Amino acid sequence: MLLIGESLNVMSQKVGKALKERDPGPIQEEAKLQKEKGMDYIDINLGPAKKDGVELMPWVVKTVQEVVELPLALDTSNIDAIAEGLKVYKETAQRPLINSIMCRPERYEKMLPIAAEYNADFIALMWGPEGLPRDENERAALCVELVYAANEAGIENERIWVDGIVTPVNIQQEQLVCLMNFYDMLQDIAPGAKSTCGLSNISNGPPAHLRPILNQTYMVMLERSGMYSVISDPLDEKLTAIAKGQHPEIVDVIHKAMDGETDASQHPKELADYVKTVDVILGRKLYSDSWLEL
Repeated sequence: MLLIGESLNVMSQKVGKALKERDPGPIQEEAKLQKEKGMDYIDINLGPAKKDGVELMPWVVKTVQEVVELPLALDTSNIDAIAEGLKVYKETAQRPLINSIMCRPERYEKMLPIAAEYNADFIALMWGPEGLPRDENERAALCVELVYAANEAGIENERIWVDGIVTPVNIQQEQLVCLMNFYDMLQDIAPGAKSTCGLSNISNGPPAHLRPILNQTYMVMLERSGMYSVISDPLDEKLTAIAKGQHPEIVDVIHKAMDGETDASQHPKELADYVKTVDVILGRKLYSDSWLEL
């Protein structure tokens, strides 16, 4: 499982201040930390960046590439800022990622030529004209549309990273199963395409102490459906270790729980908590902040 570090983000107080002041120190410290923590890509998230994005994105790209050689994901809704960042991008072992291109003609008709011109991969976000798809079939229809448009622009499937959109477990529990169903279908829809997601969206809302086990459990469940990569928290060292194959016992118990072959009573608390979390994600139990205590 490839990991895309999420914490070089304008929403971070430390990073946001450094971006505003054009202070390279905290930006480079964050980039080096993400490399040390085992990230495979670094996501540079500038948010909307409406005012100064065209100047800021290339500055951040150069600043990060002075200290690390990891490939970068350029993440902003400012299309011109993406193009300016790619202009100065220093070649890495893997192509840069554009994060992201929505399945809306007014977006992809402008952004796909940029990906083609700069030989960039891109994240295909399954957010359509009506917003979030209702189920796996609506995701599939959006995917076909965007992949076809990309192919017409000269971008092969292998350069497309499909993001079906993870939703919070405490708001849209049923969507989590729809998303796994969609990824089960992906290779039939777009052979060779990769996949990714904003993993921490699942735990956006639950208490902070419950976020890691939600993220870790769902990552393993998604990987079983063919997930290629996730955008994740570099500070969650256990999640990184699971992604890199260091906890096969956790993966095994999650798979067995998915198949209904085990229950929480058969395991010590650490593994039992993963079984309980699978049951919540699959909708076998309604979400509550106390699901691990029941």
